[in-house]
Amino acid sequence: MKSINSSQKITPFLWYNNQAEAAMNFYVSVFPNSEILLEKRWSEKSPFPKESTVPGTIQQGVFTIDGFQVYAFDAGPTFSFNPSISFYTVFETSRKLDETWNKLMDGGQVLMPLDRYDWSDRYGWITDRYGMSWQLSLGQLSDVGGQRITPLVMYSGAQQGHAEEALSHYLSIFKNSSLDGITRYEGDEQGPEGMVKHAQCHLAGQPFMLMDNGTDSNIPFTEAISFYVNCKDQTEVDHYWESFTNEGKESVCGWLKDKYGVSWQIVPDFLTDKMRGDAPEKQQRMMDAILQMKKLDVEVLKKKFNGVR
Repeated sequence: MKSINSSQKITPFLWYNNQAEAAMNFYVSVFPNSEILLEKRWSEKSPFPKESTVPGTIQQGVFTIDGFQVYAFDAGPTFSFNPSISFYTVFETSRKLDETWNKLMDGGQVLMPLDRYDWSDRYGWITDRYGMSWQLSLGQLSDVGGQRITPLVMYSGAQQGHAEEALSHYLSIFKNSSLDGITRYEGDEQGPEGMVKHAQCHLAGQPFMLMDNGTDSNIPFTEAISFYVNCKDQTEVDHYWESFTNEGKESVCGWLKDKYGVSWQIVPDFLTDKMRGDAPEKQQRMMDAILQMKKLDVEVLKKKFNGVR
């Protein structure tokens, strides 16, 4: 197994329907400085329905897009990607931007055409062949913390107008976080006056962006894209779980939705590390325990892995 960046606190987690392997290969072919770090496959002994976890498809996928780490897995057709969460991608030359645009456009769909806009001399919004949304913009990497790929979360429908509140909420939850800048829709622009046109911040030291939808279209968040939070111990698990489920909604197996509908996975490092190894019987014992949990219990997982009653 190649070296996985354990220092990235928050990692986008992509849910596919038997397309994770193809998608990962596609992205590493589109972007330089990209590679697949882990491909672990579902076996016949999966505890989930076979139509959702087809043997041989991806149970755990880890890859980088220009150095930015992303997780992926195959878990059936329950959820689909939409533009509520996109990858905002900055290029310092028009040539590189156009090259990437053309590659992502192969089988994709244009949401906003590549053109000059008030906020960028060259910008476009696209959905690729797998449904993932990308906002490509000409700019300086130094303006986005030196990271080419930045997750952008857009608040629509009943959540429209909550981007600034969500921003404050997230800043209060993660250590090493800061607001970098915020712009608002003005009276002569498309978009509700005063709402967040674009906000940029750092959460746990990582660049993030948020915005309110500038139109009345309702684009709800789904579990197709969640944010996986690596936790060093039970204290961290408890902190993030309690913070996000406050007015939010608990799910199972460490999943939850915050009060705005964004999905998060709160996962102890012990589980992440052990599930990547080669100990199927021990992993199965842990998985059986996880299926009975909402918030994950580190001590129980350790006992199950080690065969301690």
